[in-house]
Amino acid sequence: MARYVFITGGVVSSLGKGLASAALGALLQARGYKVRLKKLDPYLNVDPGTMSPYQHGECFVTDDGAETDLDLGHYERFTGRPANRQDNVTTGRIYENIIAKERRGDYLGATVQVIPHVTNAIKEFVLDGNEDYDFVLVEIGGTVGDIEALPFFESIRQLGNDLPRGGCIYVHLTLMPWIPTAGELKTKPTQHSVKELRSIGIQPDILLVRADREIPKEERRKLSLFCNVRETAVIQALDAKSIYDVPMTYHKEGLDQEVLNAFGIDPAPKPQMKMWEEISEKIHNPEGEVTIAIVGKYTVLKDAYKSLIEALQHGGIANNTRVNLKWIESDIFDKDDPSQLLDDVDGILVPGGFGERGAEGKIKAVSYARVHKIPYFGICFGMQMAVIEAARSLGGNEKASSTEFGETSEPVVGLMTEWLKGNQLEKRADQGNMGGTMRLGAYPATLKTDSLISEIYGNTEISERHRHRYEVNIEYKDAIEKTGLIFSGMSPDGILPETIEYPRDVHPWFIGVQYHPELKSRPFDPHPLFASFVKAAMEQNRLV
Repeated sequence: MARYVFITGGVVSSLGKGLASAALGALLQARGYKVRLKKLDPYLNVDPGTMSPYQHGECFVTDDGAETDLDLGHYERFTGRPANRQDNVTTGRIYENIIAKERRGDYLGATVQVIPHVTNAIKEFVLDGNEDYDFVLVEIGGTVGDIEALPFFESIRQLGNDLPRGGCIYVHLTLMPWIPTAGELKTKPTQHSVKELRSIGIQPDILLVRADREIPKEERRKLSLFCNVRETAVIQALDAKSIYDVPMTYHKEGLDQEVLNAFGIDPAPKPQMKMWEEISEKIHNPEGEVTIAIVGKYTVLKDAYKSLIEALQHGGIANNTRVNLKWIESDIFDKDDPSQLLDDVDGILVPGGFGERGAEGKIKAVSYARVHKIPYFGICFGMQMAVIEAARSLGGNEKASSTEFGETSEPVVGLMTEWLKGNQLEKRADQGNMGGTMRLGAYPATLKTDSLISEIYGNTEISERHRHRYEVNIEYKDAIEKTGLIFSGMSPDGILPETIEYPRDVHPWFIGVQYHPELKSRPFDPHPLFASFVKAAMEQNRLV
C-alpha cells in the first residue's frame, strides 16, 4: 500500500516546493523505494498551455501530451520517472470534469457543491493509479491561506482521515527571514503559517524551513514548541550552490530519515548517494568552461527556459565542463549588429517560442552562426528560423516567412492542419481553440543513416516530445536542400520535417530539431544532443 506525503507551502511563494518534493523523491528512491510525484495547482486554467511564460514560466510537456506545471520537470529530472497527465491537475480541470458530469446528469439531481463533489474529485485524482508505488508525494501549489487553494487543503485534510492510520504525513515548507536591522532570523512568519494551516485542520509533521544562513538550535527549539512539531522534525533548508546539491543537503539535515520515522519505518534501508555525489563533484570541479548564447524572447524570466537551462548543464556534466549562459533578447538584433554580442561565445542556441516579435533577430543569430561556423542548436522555433534563413540567404527567396507572422506568399513555415498520432488523424482549424490543440507529446522520427544527428543518437529511430502549432512546409524541401541544408530527420510517413543540419564539411555543428529534447534530459542521463552540442562548443573554444 502506498504511503502519502503531502507537501504544502507558507509565508511566500517560490520557496521551492517543487524542488523540495523532487529532492525528497530522489532520496526515497536512493533507499530503494518506488516513488511517484503529483502536483495540485489551484488556478482556474485547465492547464498551463495558454499561460504566458512571464506569468507561469515553462510549460512542461509529458510523453502522453499533457501540458503541465514546470515542477513536473523537476520531478522527472530528479527521479528519472516519466510523468504523465495523471500527475498534474488544476482547479480548472477538476471543475471542467465536474460540470461535464453535471450536464450529463451523472449526479442524479443532487446539488453539486465544493464539499463533497469537488473535494471528492480531488481525492480521486490523488489516489488514482498508485498501486505499484511505495510513496506518493503530493505537492499543493500556492501557499496556505490562498482562497483558491482551500478545496485542495480540505481534500488532503480529509485524506488524513480516509487513509489508514499512519498512511500519510504533512510536510510544510516555510521561510525564516533574516532581518538585518535586528540581526536576527525571525520565527514569527513560520508560526503564523503553521497557525493558518492548523486552522484548516492540518497539523504538519515536518517543517522544512528555508533560510539563507544556519538556523540556531534555540530557534529550532522555538519553532518546535510553538508549531507543535518534534525538534528533530524542524529541518533547515539552506540555499545551495546548485539544485543538484539539494538531495545531499536534505539528506545531511535528516529529511528523508525524519519522513521514514514519521511513518514508523525502522530500520530503514540505507541510502545509496554515490550518484548524487558524482554529479555534485562534476558541477563544482569542472575541467573547463564554455559560453553559450541563448537568443530568445523570454530571457527576462529564466523559468521560461527551465528545462533548457538544466539540459545545458547536463551537457556540461557529460563533458565535465562548466556551461556559462549568455542571455540575449532577440529583438535587440533588429537594430544592433549580432557580432557585438556573439563574437565571444562558443555556441548559439535559439529555443522555442511563439509569435513574430524577435523573429528577425533570431534569423540574424542563425545567419551569424552559419557564416562564422559557430556551433548552432535550433529548437522548435529555432529550427524554423534556420530554414527561413537558408531560404532567404542561400536560396534567394527573400520573401520566405512563416504564416505565424501573418499572410505570406512564401509560407516556408505554415500552420499544421492535420497529422497522425499513432493510427489516429488529428485535425486543427486556423480559428479553433488555442488550448491543447498543438502537436503535443512523444512522436517518432526516422533519421538519415549518414547524418550527424543519427551518429549522435547512435540510432536512426527516435522518439521525442513536441509542442508546436507550425511546421516546416514539406513543399519547400527540395528547394531548401539545394541550399545545402539537409532534412536529416522526418516523421515516419515522410510528411513532417523533424531535424535539419548542414554537412560537416560545410559547418562543424549545425542542427535544428522540431521537437524539445530538453524535456527528456537528466543530470544522470544527459540528452545526447546537449552533450554533443557542449562538446562542439568546447572544440570551438579551443579554436578561438
